[in-house]
Formats: sequence, structure tokens, C-alpha cells
Amino acid sequence: MRGLKKKRRIQIIVVAFVALASATAIIGYALQDGINFFRSPSQVIAEPPRPAEVFRIGGLVEDGSIVRGQGEEVRFAVTDGGATVPVTFVGILPDLFEEGQGMVGTGRYVNGVFEASEILAKHDETYMPKEVVDALKEQGVYQDPEGGS
Repeated sequence: MRGLKKKRRIQIIVVAFVALASATAIIGYALQDGINFFRSPSQVIAEPPRPAEVFRIGGLVEDGSIVRGQGEEVRFAVTDGGATVPVTFVGILPDLFEEGQGMVGTGRYVNGVFEASEILAKHDETYMPKEVVDALKEQGVYQDPEGGS
């Protein structure tokens, strides 16, 4: 009788471990598409990501680079002062999107062009995403609009 209880307890522990491992694997697989890493243009040029990898890129929209194509197609360049990456986007841009302003795009880097599926722009005169500020500071081109560092 005592051996049967011990055997049953071991079986329950093994089944619980297998269930926990399976649940962890399923959650990891499900979240894999939802994780988008941020890269600055300098990082993209230095180490180009795989074409299938979805990531976020951020920086300043380069002055004079916005070109509107057929329909809702827009081409522009994003820079962090150290490197410039061409971007294509099909869709409606945010109202606050303009040259010389901060932006973050989500998409893929294919054949030397970032193909954006989503573009986010600043939401007021002074806002810029932390990742973009850090990348611009790293390049030495960030100027704090409020006069601080």
C-alpha cells in the first residue's frame, strides 16, 4: 500500500512538470511574434537583421526625404545622425509626422530598405521615444528642447 502511494505521488509530480513545461513552451511560442526589438539606423546598418525579423526602428525623419508615391505609398529616410535608412510605408501617416521630427516604425528590413507596417510619430512638440533619444545621444546629435541634457 505504501509503495502505491509513493508511485502515485511520483506520477503526479511528473505529469505536473510535463504540463508546466508544455505551458511555458506554448506561451513562449505565442509571444515570439509580439516581441519587437528596437534598433537605431546605425545598428541596422552595422548588423542588418534577417529579412523575416520584425523590429522597430527610430530616429529623425531626414529633411527633404519624404516622397509620396501612388496612392498611400510614402518613401522617406530615418537617421540618427550616424547612419540613414530608407523607409517605405503604405498607409496613412500620423498627422504629426513631418521632416526633422522623431518617429518609430515597426516592420522588416528587406534588400536595404525598411518596409514599415506601422509608423508612430511624436504626440507633442517635445516628445520623443526614449529609445530614439538614447540612440541620438549615443551619436552626439540630440539636443534637449528644454535646454537640459
